[in-house]
Amino acid sequence: MVSFRFPFSFSQPPRPPVSAAANASSRPFSATTAALSLAAALSVTGAGIALSQNSNSPFLQSALNFFVPHKSSSFPMWGSLSLSENSSAVAESRTGMSFPVVLGDSQRLLGVGVRRKAVLGLKNIDVYAFGVYADDSDVKKFLGEKYGALSASEFKGNNELKEDIMESDISMTIRLQIVYGRLSIRSVRSAFEESVGSRLQKFGGSDTKELLQRFTSQFKDEYKIPKGSIINMSRERGYVLRTTIDGNEAGSIESKLLCRSILDLYIGDEPFDRKAKEDVELNLASLLNK
Repeated sequence: MVSFRFPFSFSQPPRPPVSAAANASSRPFSATTAALSLAAALSVTGAGIALSQNSNSPFLQSALNFFVPHKSSSFPMWGSLSLSENSSAVAESRTGMSFPVVLGDSQRLLGVGVRRKAVLGLKNIDVYAFGVYADDSDVKKFLGEKYGALSASEFKGNNELKEDIMESDISMTIRLQIVYGRLSIRSVRSAFEESVGSRLQKFGGSDTKELLQRFTSQFKDEYKIPKGSIINMSRERGYVLRTTIDGNEAGSIESKLLCRSILDLYIGDEPFDRKAKEDVELNLASLLNK
């Protein structure tokens, strides 16, 4: 079976040592013993919360864990991961939304981020968390010869690499997980009309209204998207954009321009989440330097 070798780990801090008093099994149960047990539990829980709140980027944190690993961890290592295993996941730190490390048969998670939107110009809300995936073999096939010898620092902000990712026929998926519980499919459709529409005009000129309408019409009013709903937008081979909503196929459109416009929202010059784009670059470097 094919397997990936992932260089990073996602680990918790080591558990604090349990006091001798808490380990004394010969002592009868008492209020003092109960208090010590409760304090130990709160200490472990607090440590886990502190890690999730202080880690702005799980990928950068994992890189640190790789070079200075903890001796014990309750999370799976990004070691040898079979493609048939989908239990290993990465949580987006700000929303807690979980993304599988491997999607489908061979697409590897490269970065996670959040789409935020201002409400009445006063408050930013987390609309959805997203994960960026790319097919392992496609990345090496289309980018390996040109970029395989570059160092990780040479990947950051590399515009030529960004262009090659969006132009090459690499199978990729943008996976959205709804965070804002009051979001309607009509709001999603309207948001894509604005964001995707601007990218279509940027790359294809003004004569793109029909293509935009074909894409946004896939988000029909019949779909309900409560918190936790999943929207996958996948660029399949031949530049076919396939959209699914909670596993139901919404439609597919063959268009290199549309595929590029969607990807530009997340890894382009003005991405929704710059930290996520940096994570994508970092993990592409790791993938190509193997």
